[in-house]
Amino acid sequence: MKKLFFTVALLAMAVSASAAVKVATLHPILADLARQVGGDHVDVIEILRPGGDVHHFEPAAKDIGAMRGAALLLASGKGLESFLDKLRDSIGESVKLVEVGRGVPSIMLDPSQEVFACCPAHAKGGIDPHWWHSADAMGRAARIIADEFSAVDPGNADAYKANAKAAARNFDELKSWAKKQISQIPRSDRKLVTAHAAFGYFCKEYGFKSVPVLGIGRSDDVSPQYVMQAINVIRENKIRAVFPEDQANPKVLEEITRSTGAVVGKALVADGTSLAAHTFETMLRHNVECIVEALRPQE
Repeated sequence: MKKLFFTVALLAMAVSASAAVKVATLHPILADLARQVGGDHVDVIEILRPGGDVHHFEPAAKDIGAMRGAALLLASGKGLESFLDKLRDSIGESVKLVEVGRGVPSIMLDPSQEVFACCPAHAKGGIDPHWWHSADAMGRAARIIADEFSAVDPGNADAYKANAKAAARNFDELKSWAKKQISQIPRSDRKLVTAHAAFGYFCKEYGFKSVPVLGIGRSDDVSPQYVMQAINVIRENKIRAVFPEDQANPKVLEEITRSTGAVVGKALVADGTSLAAHTFETMLRHNVECIVEALRPQE
């Protein structure tokens, strides 16, 4: 009987030692990064899944219930999730809320571009919350997540740190690839025209000037004033291509191209939640390929 009890106790200890740490995430890119760093030692619960809208998401009761079952909740931070203060009270003290972006250097929005911020909460304070467009920021985020995992699960700390280093190396390689592709674009043409100011970190990392314009976002009814402003900005900056959002008004795009001669590039992934591109690598590759295709000299 004692032998049986001892065997059962050992099995229970083994199961306990191998139990995965439950980690909830509020962004698909964070979910992917958590899996890269955590490997088999974590069980990732995606609260905001691919296809979701980071700018209008509010956690429902079922989401809060799922978060309560986690040891950690990873958020982007930098004001992206305006509901975090309220969420802290809802999930309780047993779940540690980690704003990963808090450990990443911030880029401030140009005051003249605050009208192009994705929502009023993000314009407040002038912080650009889209830090996941930077390979350097992603490498730093991997280390932050590894530290948080290690604090919860110290027995696997070495694995987390090794995985974070591997992820950072991969991000460095992707950055080198992106720079090589972008080198095909003359420096004078490295102007990124988008619907809102979401690409500041990308522009800083790869030497682009960010030129957000109104009129190429998701809207069926665009003011003629905005269209005229967009046309003037494109002309003044000698823009060769514009990159609209999905579902941009086709009539507006047609008017812009007819009036300026600029081509309409493929829609870029701004928020990292696209069904086709919701990891850092797939998002970066998609965006770089679209930008290079539109801006490199045509043979």
